[in-house]
Amino acid sequence: MVVEIPSPRFFEAEGRKIAAGGPRPKLSSNERFLRHTSSVCPECYRLLPAIIFERDGAVYIRKECPDHGEFEEIYWGDIEMFKKAMKYEVPGRGITPHMKLKAPCPFSCGICNAHLNSTALANLVVTNRCNLDCWYCFFYAEKAGYVYEPSLEEIDKMVDLLINEKPAHGNAIQITGGEPTLREDLVEIVKLLKRKGIRHIQLNTQGIIFLEKPELMRQLREAGVNTIYLSFDGVTPEANPKNHWEIPYILEIARKSSMTSLVLVPTVIKGINDHEVGDMIRFAALNIDVIRGVNYQPVSLTGQMPRTEREKYRITIPDVIRKIEEQTNGEIYREAWYPVPFTVAISDFVEAVTGEPKLMMTNHPACGMATYVFPEFEGAGMSRRIKRFVPITDFVDVEALHDYLKQKAEEIRNGASRYLTLVKAVFNLYKFIDRKKQPKDLNLTGILRKILLERSYKALGEFHYKSLFLGMMHFMDLYNYDVQRVMRCNIHYLSPDGRVIPFCTYNVLSDIYRDKIIKEHSISLEEYERRYGKGLIGEESKYKRDIRKLESSEIYIRTYEPFFHKFRRVPAIARKS
Repeated sequence: MVVEIPSPRFFEAEGRKIAAGGPRPKLSSNERFLRHTSSVCPECYRLLPAIIFERDGAVYIRKECPDHGEFEEIYWGDIEMFKKAMKYEVPGRGITPHMKLKAPCPFSCGICNAHLNSTALANLVVTNRCNLDCWYCFFYAEKAGYVYEPSLEEIDKMVDLLINEKPAHGNAIQITGGEPTLREDLVEIVKLLKRKGIRHIQLNTQGIIFLEKPELMRQLREAGVNTIYLSFDGVTPEANPKNHWEIPYILEIARKSSMTSLVLVPTVIKGINDHEVGDMIRFAALNIDVIRGVNYQPVSLTGQMPRTEREKYRITIPDVIRKIEEQTNGEIYREAWYPVPFTVAISDFVEAVTGEPKLMMTNHPACGMATYVFPEFEGAGMSRRIKRFVPITDFVDVEALHDYLKQKAEEIRNGASRYLTLVKAVFNLYKFIDRKKQPKDLNLTGILRKILLERSYKALGEFHYKSLFLGMMHFMDLYNYDVQRVMRCNIHYLSPDGRVIPFCTYNVLSDIYRDKIIKEHSISLEEYERRYGKGLIGEESKYKRDIRKLESSEIYIRTYEPFFHKFRRVPAIARKS
């Protein structure tokens, strides 16, 4: 099926109409134009023409509302990294729409026929209850005033929205919330997803409930959870007040539960925890037996916030990458990172070989960057230390390999034999890999050959268990909103009203999408207590930690000992030892 997609120029034209003849963003003499897009007014949601431009080595977005004036925001903190990312921009091929285009993007989400990307990861919100009440959280039951918990029947229908997508749908769902581990039937939800054929199931959690119910993690693993996306904002208590004290015990429970695929998920905020982004990688490496990677999320600034406050906390993808380079002594350097659509060459080659539609990560290049690193250690056991980090770009010519696979896919489409082209490509993989520089226990040529020949989940997993994935995904807010990014989004929310909604529409325009939809499918706090009893919401449901007890164990000391020199206050028992 060919999906008719209005061009980006269509949306820019519509944005200009809605602006009703209002002022256009202008450039100063020291600014250089990069590209057009559309955005929204942070005050009134008016759709506005916007420009992306360079000034003093950084990239900005500017828009001007006729009623609320001009808004300018940092977009990417480094023009050279921006240029590199944009080199790999690829056109999306659309998706079978769930609803007709009724208004200019982003006011017709559901998904409409203007969307350019299939769902790679579907977010499934199973509750808005939480056992914490973090001051910065915008989404939990008591603050909302109602409880949202879709039934198994509603979840079943929502999953159908994903698996019926064409030309190709993703096969990954992230169970999220609220705090999803508060659902008593969470294991049943996981089993439902497996029965529906979902191959990769992630659980997004702060993990505290596992200290109270350690058996739950093993039950979830056995039911089909592949990866736990674990909130982790730093190695010190000051940087990570959410679950710093519980993290060591969560890791121990993971080891005992054979849950060997945890991904640390830090929200990075300038001046709060950006000085620990390098230590987050060291922490992951020291626990590589259960941790597969770190997926950084530069903060999305919600609510009405003046420019001075935004400048205080705003950090962009290149800013975090630079800090990682600085904090790893240049070992994980900025050139090692590539944008998400860099992966399209692999998917395109596999699609050409198999003749079957494959999921293409045709995201906007500004949405995210990623790399893989291989830690090398010295010593053993408790005295083991990280010797250095080896980025994949140290021993793989990734750009040449990218271009080679792209070329081979084109040859197949021009009539070359699929089988012979595949065999030739697999044989020639060694040309792109410097075996003398690759880690000693790694045979990357062999792993890649398995991935291309077998095209199996197991073969891909073998690579991930040999490395640390480092990702960077910057979700937007009203100030840096770029409609071109929304059109290419592939992280979507499954909604009980029959829609599939991009992340940065669902959460940024929350009163139009998330809050409105969830409220319509929720019950009041009073009704929830009447049905299920007291203690599940409100003050009684909140977790209360005993810091002294948590800090006093050997597990806590062993986990954080390499980082005690960063602590403002080292626990007394650790000082004695």
